[in-house]
Amino acid sequence: MSEMRVVGIRVEPPQSQPVLLLREVDGQRYLPIWIGQSEAASIALRQKGIEPPRPLTHDLIVNLINDFGQTLLEVRIVDMQEGTFYAEMVFAGDLRVSARPSDSIAVAMRADVPIIADEEVLAEAGLLIPDEESDEETPAPSDDEVEKFKEFLDNVSPDDFKASGA
Repeated sequence: MSEMRVVGIRVEPPQSQPVLLLREVDGQRYLPIWIGQSEAASIALRQKGIEPPRPLTHDLIVNLINDFGQTLLEVRIVDMQEGTFYAEMVFAGDLRVSARPSDSIAVAMRADVPIIADEEVLAEAGLLIPDEESDEETPAPSDDEVEKFKEFLDNVSPDDFKASGA
């Protein structure tokens, strides 16, 4: 298991498919996840610290969790099958709710809980981006890190993450 942090989102032409990039907090692997437009917008707004005048869907989910007296402990990316990632929201009492990673991450960012990737997922889909020289302790991505992410995205497609023969 590795704790992850959100590096950023980039929309890739020509399909305009957003890609969410996570990076290990105490490691060098990255995890790219293709996500939907609305989830990308929600994550980007939160990452930029923009508070909408009315709660968005992910804000509503956090409000419901709190108002129902539940405690979200962490979000886990638990599996990847044929290029599709699977996540769980882990609550107190070991209650687990299956969810899409994009929704789970948007909620985790609002609830200020860790985002965890299981080792099997990182072993299968995690990437090392060459010439990494960023400071491990810096929570925000450096311009160099973002530029390397852009270069990586120019040369990758969702098909690169489909399981071969599995």
